[in-house]
Amino acid sequence: MEWYLPVIWAALIGTAVALYVILDGFDLGIGILFPTTRSEAERDQMMRSIAPFWDGNETWLVLGGGGLLVAFPHAYAVIMPALYLPVIVMLLALVFRGVAFEFRVVSRSKTWWNLSFTAGSTLAAFAQGVILAGLIQGIRVENGAFAGGAFDWATPFAVLCGLGVVAGYALLGACWLVMKTEGPIADRARGQAKMLILAVLGFMGAVSLWTPYVQPAIAARWFSLPNILYLWPVPVATALIGLGAWHALENGREVRPFIAAIAMFLLGYLGLVISWFPYLVPPSMTVWQAAAVPASQIFMLLGTLVFLPLALCYTALVYYLFRGKVRPGESYH
Repeated sequence: MEWYLPVIWAALIGTAVALYVILDGFDLGIGILFPTTRSEAERDQMMRSIAPFWDGNETWLVLGGGGLLVAFPHAYAVIMPALYLPVIVMLLALVFRGVAFEFRVVSRSKTWWNLSFTAGSTLAAFAQGVILAGLIQGIRVENGAFAGGAFDWATPFAVLCGLGVVAGYALLGACWLVMKTEGPIADRARGQAKMLILAVLGFMGAVSLWTPYVQPAIAARWFSLPNILYLWPVPVATALIGLGAWHALENGREVRPFIAAIAMFLLGYLGLVISWFPYLVPPSMTVWQAAAVPASQIFMLLGTLVFLPLALCYTALVYYLFRGKVRPGESYH
C-alpha cells in the first residue's frame, strides 16, 4: 500500500472537520445564545446574520463523514458502533434545528420554534463534544472489530468535553455577532464573548490536564523529553490568543475577536492531532491499518480534488457576497 495515500486522506478529512467546526460552530453558537434575549426582533436579527451561510456550512460534515467511510472503512466500522448513540443524537439535533430555522420564519407563534432552535443547537454541540471525548478516551478493539459496550463513551470526561464544545461554539457565535450586527445585540455579545473566553480557556485547561490521566500514551507524548521542549508553545499560544481576544473586545475591535476565537479552536485541534496521530481509532488502529485499498482511495481522491476547490470557492463567494453587517430590521432575503 502506498504509504502517502492514507496520510493524504487523513489530512483531507481533518481539514473538512476543522472547517465544519469553525463554520458551523458559529451558527450553532447563535442558537446556544438565543435565550439571552427576550426580543423577537433581536432574535430575527441574529438569525438573519447566519441565514445565507448555515446550511452550506454543514457540507463539511458530510465530507468528513463520507471521507471516513470511503477512505477508512475499518475505522468507520469501529467508530460508528462505539459512538452510535451520540452520533444519532447529533444528527437528529441538526435536523431538528434545521426544521426550526425554516419554520420559525413563517410561523405566527415563534415560541416553540425558538425553543427547538436552541435545544437542537445546544444538543448538537454537546453531542459533538461527547464524540470527541469518546475518541480521546479510546475505543476497545479486538480482532479489528469494536469490542466494547454501547455506553463506553458515557463518562464524566465526556460531559466535560460536551460542555466545553458548547462554550466554544457560544464564543464563536458571540464573536460573530460582534462582527456582523449592530445595536444592543452586538453590545451584549461583546460582554458575553469576554466571559466565554474565560470559560473556554478553563475548559481547555481542564480537558488538557484530565486527558493524560485518561490516556497515559498522551501523557508520554506531551510530557516526555525532548517532546515537551517543542510542544509547550501550543498551550501558551492558546492562552495568549485568548488574552488578545479579550483586549480586542475591550478596545472595540469587531473582526479580530472572531479571528482569535478561530485561532483558539485551531490550536486546540492541533493539540489533538499531536496527541493521537497516526492513530485514527485511538489507541489501536493507525491510518494505515484502517485504510481502504489504494485503488478505492485513488478513485475517490480524483473526485475530491475536483469537488474540494469548487466547495471552497463557493464558500468564499457566499461569504464575500453577504459581507457587511445586519442591522435591525434588515435582511439578506
